[in-house]
Amino acid sequence: MRQLWRVIALFAAVAGLLLGAGIPAQAFSQAAFPLTSNGNRGTDVVALQHLLAAHGRTVAVDGVFGSGTHSAVVGFQQSKGLTADGIVGPATWGALAITVRQGDNGPAVKAVQALLNAKRGAGLSVDGAFGPATYTAVRTFQSHAGIGVDGIVGPTTWKNLLWHFENIDFGPGTMCAQSPDGNANAHWATAGAVGQLEAAAATFAGTGNGRLPVGDASFEHGGDIPGHASHEVGLDIDVWPIRTDSAQCTAGRITWQSSTYDRAATRRLVQEIRAKAPGHVELIFFNDPQLISEGLTTSYPNHDNHLHIRYR
Repeated sequence: MRQLWRVIALFAAVAGLLLGAGIPAQAFSQAAFPLTSNGNRGTDVVALQHLLAAHGRTVAVDGVFGSGTHSAVVGFQQSKGLTADGIVGPATWGALAITVRQGDNGPAVKAVQALLNAKRGAGLSVDGAFGPATYTAVRTFQSHAGIGVDGIVGPTTWKNLLWHFENIDFGPGTMCAQSPDGNANAHWATAGAVGQLEAAAATFAGTGNGRLPVGDASFEHGGDIPGHASHEVGLDIDVWPIRTDSAQCTAGRITWQSSTYDRAATRRLVQEIRAKAPGHVELIFFNDPQLISEGLTTSYPNHDNHLHIRYR
């Protein structure tokens, strides 16, 4: 884990230098395959499941890395002579990634289409047919990423698609976007973080306690974000505590000391956040002493009025 964070820190530092030098973020070429494992959710898992299917593995495409996906990954790793640990890192992604181009059909094309839709709003039909619309969307993404524009999804394009952050989907009835520090475009995060948060918010919405206000996450390609030194690699997302009147999206945020603070609902929210990302929540900063005593949150200065989620 320490080695992983050193790599992440180095990535953030280099990205900051490039941004500071005036080089567009989309020209940054140090993309890396994400680590994906049991308990993860989101678009990267969807892509993983499609790619496993492309290699003849039977797996449900549901965006949830559960026991079935884990078994399929282990079987695939064994067949390729890879470390069979069920963790999808660079070597496993590299073996899974099939080069596809216009005229191709099948699950690998569906993986490309799903990634383009989620990470760049391509609006493609996920039909597995690499037609003109998919070709154009691939070229547009390659231009955006600052890589070779040829319309062919090879190793470099796969890596950039999987690395690219995803914009949080503020669907009706589940979440609302907040920008308390003026970072209006800071609602991007890794596909895993987004998928896990969206799943928690969808379940929480069913409790009748209102929508979940989401503050700053990261910018589209990470890097420096005013007021949030830790929000640079797409793993940290701020959300607001729940009010007794369920009006947290419209009446403004409160602290855990406020008379309108709903501890029971906030506790339920934290439980859902953890349940939808088993093994993938590093910590949740929030200073409610009761939730801290229950092991649900951790104390940290200046976290009376928001919960800071850090995903692994």
